[in-house]
Amino acid sequence: MKYQAIIYERHGAVARVIANRPRYRNAQSRLMIEEMDHAFAAANADQDVRVIILGAAGDTFSSGHDIGTPEEKEDMRRRPFPKGVRGEYALSRYLFLDATLRWRNLDKPTIAQVQGMCIFGGWMFAAAMDLIVAADDATFLPALMQYFSIPWDLPLRKAKEAVFRGRFIDAEEAHRLGFVNHVVPRERLEEETMALANEIAENDPFTLRMAKLAMNSAQDEMGFTNSIRNAHSQYMVHGLDSYTKDKLEGRGFPKVMPGVAHALKTRGKRAGQS
Repeated sequence: MKYQAIIYERHGAVARVIANRPRYRNAQSRLMIEEMDHAFAAANADQDVRVIILGAAGDTFSSGHDIGTPEEKEDMRRRPFPKGVRGEYALSRYLFLDATLRWRNLDKPTIAQVQGMCIFGGWMFAAAMDLIVAADDATFLPALMQYFSIPWDLPLRKAKEAVFRGRFIDAEEAHRLGFVNHVVPRERLEEETMALANEIAENDPFTLRMAKLAMNSAQDEMGFTNSIRNAHSQYMVHGLDSYTKDKLEGRGFPKVMPGVAHALKTRGKRAGQS
């Protein structure tokens, strides 16, 4: 399959799925997510692939969901979802809940390779991977999203504080909190991620698969998947009182989501105080 919004590469036993919309800071369009889903499935089915890396071209891992690029608007015009609340729910579940849960449950170990900003939906995609290697310039912005893994990604009180304050978490703090496995210099990000992937790929693939299944199953026994699906309902209710309401009433999304604008503003103030 020829991809438009991603790049798919094979490097021996390692496959790389690379978001390739740097012009839009890798905003997550419908096409990008569908192509990522196809590439993840292909890598999962390829018996020669033992580890999968999710990366991104350019300086930003992901600015979050695509809320209005010309390409996304045209795609949604050509392939519309039903109008109204039912359509918004179907779109949200199809793109941002079901796909992300599938990636979390791939048979093979997955690694997110994160540089620059990792905002809202970017957090979701990184969190769905088994491990995260972050460049020292990476910054993460959590929020109530469709795949709301944040109470599982961070200690609960730290998760609440991060979401309540709506602030960026830098790579070193994300590492201290256990969200990120390794922080490396930006210029060595790809090298270090590939080295980790190749080290893991030296292990027996069936052992890796069973170990991942056991750990994901243990997490599910504690309620992980049910909590993700339940939180999606809270996300939809919240949206109906804010940005989704505006979209349904014909006003569309803002150019920058309010939570992102707030985080950028407060980050600037903190930088001025340091």
